[in-house]
Amino acid sequence: MNCGITELRKKEVINVRDGLRIGFVSDVEVDLCNARLIAIIIFGKLKFFGIFGREDDIVIRWENVEVIGKDTILVNFYQTKERHRKNIFNLIRH
Repeated sequence: MNCGITELRKKEVINVRDGLRIGFVSDVEVDLCNARLIAIIIFGKLKFFGIFGREDDIVIRWENVEVIGKDTILVNFYQTKERHRKNIFNLIRH
C-alpha cells in the first residue's frame, strides 16, 4: 500500500501502550540525504484557543510506528503526562 504525505495527515494516531488518541499527523520529518522518513509530528494542542500558544509538539520516531491502516496509525510510544500536570501546578503556585 502506498501512501502520500497528504493521506498521512488524514490519519489519526493512536498509542497501543495505553489506547489514547494522540491526534492527527501534522507534519513529517524526512532525511533528504537518504530519502527516508524519520518521524511523524503531531502539533501540540492549543492553549486557551491559541491565545497562550500551544503545548509541545509530539515527535514520534518512524521506528515506533507499528501499523498504518486505512484511517489510523498505531504507534508504540512512551508519552509522559506528568509534564503537563507540572505546568498546570506551576501556574497555580505563581
